[in-house]
Amino acid sequence: MDEYSGSMGSDADVAALVSIVGEVEAAVVLLTAAQVAEVRALAAAGQLAARQAAGSPAAVRAHDMALRSVAAELGGVLRVTDRTVQSRIDEARDLVEHYAATLGAWESGRITRGHVRVITDAGSVLVDASPERRAEFEAAAIARCERDTPNRVRSEVEILAERFAERSFTDRHRDAAAERRVRVVPGSAGMSDLIATLPTVIADGILDRLTQQAQIIVDAREPGNAGSAFGARGAGDAPDASGASSAGGASGAFGESRMGDAEPDRRRIDQVRADVFSDLLLAGAPALDPTASGDGQGSLGAIRAQVQVIVPALTLLGVDDGPADLVGRSPIDAETARCLAGDTHSWARVLTDPVEGTVLAVDRYRTPWPQRRFLRARDQHCRFPGCRRAAIRCEIDHTIDAAKGGPTALWNLAHLCQRHHSMKQFTRWKVRQLPGGVLEWTSPTGRIYREDAPAPPVAFTPASTGTTAVDEPPPF
Repeated sequence: MDEYSGSMGSDADVAALVSIVGEVEAAVVLLTAAQVAEVRALAAAGQLAARQAAGSPAAVRAHDMALRSVAAELGGVLRVTDRTVQSRIDEARDLVEHYAATLGAWESGRITRGHVRVITDAGSVLVDASPERRAEFEAAAIARCERDTPNRVRSEVEILAERFAERSFTDRHRDAAAERRVRVVPGSAGMSDLIATLPTVIADGILDRLTQQAQIIVDAREPGNAGSAFGARGAGDAPDASGASSAGGASGAFGESRMGDAEPDRRRIDQVRADVFSDLLLAGAPALDPTASGDGQGSLGAIRAQVQVIVPALTLLGVDDGPADLVGRSPIDAETARCLAGDTHSWARVLTDPVEGTVLAVDRYRTPWPQRRFLRARDQHCRFPGCRRAAIRCEIDHTIDAAKGGPTALWNLAHLCQRHHSMKQFTRWKVRQLPGGVLEWTSPTGRIYREDAPAPPVAFTPASTGTTAVDEPPPF
């Protein structure tokens, strides 16, 4: 036994490690081959959709519908949403059709999938470059990627791509700014990431203003409790520079103290920034309002956020702290649900089957559009397999088209988001509605997907005394 055996393991351990490394290496070879095969298959699917739409007078719309249909078919096999598959098809076509050398280097094991992502991301600036310049960039980028890990070569490859770009950075920024958007990425424990893609100077300015306002709130606290903005703070919340409350309705949802509470405000500056950000967006009015006239305020500032929440009665009454369901997103905590409940103007009580959990009836103090109310409670979200867009953001579809005599009856209605509503209308996807709100979807290849009506997490069951939940007053 040598001098290193105590810290490095025995010879047998080293031999076992050699075997494990060999197994991992062999698995990587198999995995790479499978991933490359998947990319080629997805690219072929996209090319098939393009051929299906070729020659159509409405080529753009026809291609989009064909691609949606193909993506939905593959999504059923892959058990992911059709939107995800469509994005992967686009990426696969780009790689196969524009980065053949990169795909070959990946397939031969000279570079990894991470390197492929670096090259294709950086190469997006070469969309108008000639094939010769793209090939020259690709060869140089592959040579760099063979020498180091993806994170180390990323900046070098990006600079390399800039040298081969035909268009100026200013022109490309103008196009990139046209893709600005906002999206929500659901997280865990009732939290989510709100992501805004904006011009860098705007994004940096937003963060700077939030920081200044948060610092004013921090500095306005009790002098005796002053200290680092990143540490504990004194009691009392001051308004920010624009007059928005630092606590407001939003901060209560974050589990922090509200204005007037005796408990000291111990929020860190990051938390204060997030609270000010929420208050400004939920209660502020935009500076650019096309509905404004003269010096008067427009209607945009009067718009309020709308969410669809299902709250168990016991949670609502404070008997337990079980999570509520933010339809189309993820669970939210009981305190936030009760806070929202205190501000709502109307309620819906849902009576469900005690065994199956399906919706049997809905009653409400305010009863506009009874069918919409019933369908919203039954469906909760878009009824295409895998889609979770909330019903409040969907359209009500006639399963049997109204133009073909389909009645406006509960057994012939279901929520579909705009994407899947149009796909049902313009592709070979077919659907029929079975008793109990069950939808049976048939794909263009004949595969059948059953979409049961979702069982809500709240279930009002008949009382043991013989009376039903419908006979008793609602618990709120």
